[in-house]
Amino acid sequence: MDPLLLPDNLLTTQLKKVVNWSRRSSLWPLPFATACCGIELMATASSRYDLARFGAEAMRFSPRQSDLLIVAGRVTIKMMPVLQHIYQQMTEPKWVISMGACASTGGVFDCYATIQGIDQFLPVDVYVPGCPPRPETLIEGIMAIQGIIDSEGLPAKDRHPLRLAIEPASRPTSPPVAITVEGKTP
Repeated sequence: MDPLLLPDNLLTTQLKKVVNWSRRSSLWPLPFATACCGIELMATASSRYDLARFGAEAMRFSPRQSDLLIVAGRVTIKMMPVLQHIYQQMTEPKWVISMGACASTGGVFDCYATIQGIDQFLPVDVYVPGCPPRPETLIEGIMAIQGIIDSEGLPAKDRHPLRLAIEPASRPTSPPVAITVEGKTP
C-alpha cells in the first residue's frame, strides 16, 4: 500500500507498541521506603524533580493498584516476609527497583538482621546505586524500567522464583584490625 494514498488523519502502528507505550507512560509505583533512601524517594516526587514528567507520579500504597515496587533502604529479616507478600499481591506485569546500597547489598549494615541484597528473595529489574542515591539517579532507574518495557514488553516467564524461606546469605565479618584497650589486646 502506498503511504501517499492514505488520508492525513490515519496512523498505522503495531498493537504491541501502543500497549508498551501506554504501559511505560503510566507506571504506578509502590514505595517500600526505610531510612534515608525514603527521603530521596520523596524528593523525587517533589516539584523540583517532577516525576510526573515520566508518568510515574501516582504513588500507590495498595499492592493491588501498583505495578512498580521501589524498595528503598534497609530491609531486615523480619520485614522480608511482608515485602514478599506485597510483591505477590501486585498486579501483573510488575517490575522491581532496588534503590540504594542497603537494598542492593546490605550497605554498611553487615549484620545478621539485615538482608544483604533483596535480589536473594525478589526478582530485581533495576539497581539504583548510591548511599543514598540522588533523585536524578532514581529517575534514571525509572527510565531504565521504561526502556525494559519498550524493548521486552511483558516480563519474561523465566524470572527468578521467590524464596519463601528466609535464610541469611552471608555471615558478618570480623573487624580487620585488633582493638586495643588501655594498651592490652583482647
